[in-house]
Amino acid sequence: MGLFNWLFSKGVDFYKLLQEHSNLALKGVQALALYMTTGKDDDGEKVISIEKEADNKRKELIDELDSTFITPIEREDIYELSSAIDNILDYCETTVKEMEIYELAPTEELREMVDVILRGTELIARSVYNLDKDKKVAMDCALKAKKLENEMESYYRKHLAKLIKSDDIKYILKMREIYRHLNNCADKMDLAGEILGHILVKEI
Repeated sequence: MGLFNWLFSKGVDFYKLLQEHSNLALKGVQALALYMTTGKDDDGEKVISIEKEADNKRKELIDELDSTFITPIEREDIYELSSAIDNILDYCETTVKEMEIYELAPTEELREMVDVILRGTELIARSVYNLDKDKKVAMDCALKAKKLENEMESYYRKHLAKLIKSDDIKYILKMREIYRHLNNCADKMDLAGEILGHILVKEI
């Protein structure tokens, strides 16, 4: 095969790979939301299992990125978007693992925070889905996802203020770490929305 044919014959569908990755992130957050309802170890393990599956999908995407000359959008944008999506799941996994280590049960406060992440990740997945279909819808979803970070910050401050009124110092320290993980998760959701907006500004 000649060099020209090699450069242009791979036909890797990066939109599809990004969609698959973002769908796994959504599945992971949905599993985390379920875990925050049941508190069951099996439901927590689903989050961890999906995170590992998403790691494999990201590796597949990066391998294709490294071996493909032409990409539909800038390769740096593909890499950064995939990284932000992956980090959403990383914080979901860390949340479950530390709740198990600290022997913490789900609370209404945690459910409220995870609900924000769930709504934001749904918007990120919808935005990614529409990257090559309806760029205006994709941009609208990305912007809405970014706005949810403010809602998370409000919950974080409110729940932290309530938490530190407890007399149980150990509980405060443990739960504060979980709050931080979820707040950081929302930051990565916001970053994914920002990267999507950056991509779309160049496309619309």
